[in-house]
Amino acid sequence: MTIVPLTVPGDKSIAHRALILAALARGESVLRNVPAGLDVRSTQRALRALGVTFREANGALLVSGCNGAFTAPSEPIDCGNSGTTIRLLAGVLATRALDVTLDGDASLRKRPMRRVAEPLAAFDAQIELSAAGTAPMRVRGNGGALAVDLAIAVPSAQVKSAVLLAALNAHGVTRVHGEIATRDHTERLLRAFGVACEGDGATLRVEGPATLQAAEIDVPGDISSAAFLLAAAAAVPGAHAVVDDVGLNPTRTAFLDVLRRFGADVTVEPVVASAEPRGRVTVHGSKLRAITITPDEVPGLIDELPLVGVLGAFAHGTTVVSGASELRVKESDRIATFAAAARALGVEVEAFDDGFAVHGPARFHGGAIVTAGDHRIAMAFAVAARAASVDVRLDDPDCVAVSFPGFAGALDAVA
Repeated sequence: MTIVPLTVPGDKSIAHRALILAALARGESVLRNVPAGLDVRSTQRALRALGVTFREANGALLVSGCNGAFTAPSEPIDCGNSGTTIRLLAGVLATRALDVTLDGDASLRKRPMRRVAEPLAAFDAQIELSAAGTAPMRVRGNGGALAVDLAIAVPSAQVKSAVLLAALNAHGVTRVHGEIATRDHTERLLRAFGVACEGDGATLRVEGPATLQAAEIDVPGDISSAAFLLAAAAAVPGAHAVVDDVGLNPTRTAFLDVLRRFGADVTVEPVVASAEPRGRVTVHGSKLRAITITPDEVPGLIDELPLVGVLGAFAHGTTVVSGASELRVKESDRIATFAAAARALGVEVEAFDDGFAVHGPARFHGGAIVTAGDHRIAMAFAVAARAASVDVRLDDPDCVAVSFPGFAGALDAVA
């Protein structure tokens, strides 16, 4: 039987960062396979508000870099639903002599921002938040900032990246240590744009002020989006899915190991790449067995944990996720939202402060799901519906456009 390879949108984590670095660079950068999801559009919109211009040519997005010479808009910048946009831009603005307010939709206004505001204050930036520590965020940057020696307290790639972006315009060598063992797209892309970002595993070093040079970046497919298609195959014995040209950054592929532990057959075929590794992933479904996700695994799986819970409902035994309190402050409270949605379909779930336990295999039935506008919840339960062959009604199916426009068609193509 011929297996037709699937493709997924470009990796939005990489795209956000590539857009921002291209905007900061000298010259015109060429970005290919930039995803059309709403989150990435929020970053483009924000950069336009700061004076950056874009054009399309030959299927690529061309970014006219301003060499860091942004202009402050008279109105707050709308970051939409994108936590990556607001946190990374806060880092860029912290060391530039601008006064800019960053805001977003109702969901974004619920997410914690002190975690990024506090380390950026080390550069003597003035950052004002709401009384709850959320957006709107007013950033009055320090154009004469000095380099800092800073420990990151939260294992967050967004916080680490915000500090690295601030370091680009600070005078001297900024050293970042602490909780830095998170996805490393920013470090890789800084090097692609000509900035030395050196590290020994315990500390990262960036010397500023740095001049970024325009670059050509090919964005690989988003492994976090591909995870939903691969999981749909893994949950059904005899099913299979092949995803081509997907990112294989080692800080992002923990979910493939999770699929293997559940019992799925996973094959990875890497290809030669530049800044980011990529390749083909094939998954064949099998009878699943329960697994345990420990706290040290959570940073590398944070986007896929609702999907782990769904797979747990197809597995024999009790699947447990712990040490994942970060899920409480994502686009929704993903622990509560996941548990309520799973129970609506007949799945037995226990919710904890920092995770959940799923008892499988579940006796699925149809039902209505409250997504809380969370794209990953919506996609996870669309996978459950297809794998269990039950009717699931999502209250907001359109929210998947944040990261994966066309997801429904891609899911239908899983064999």
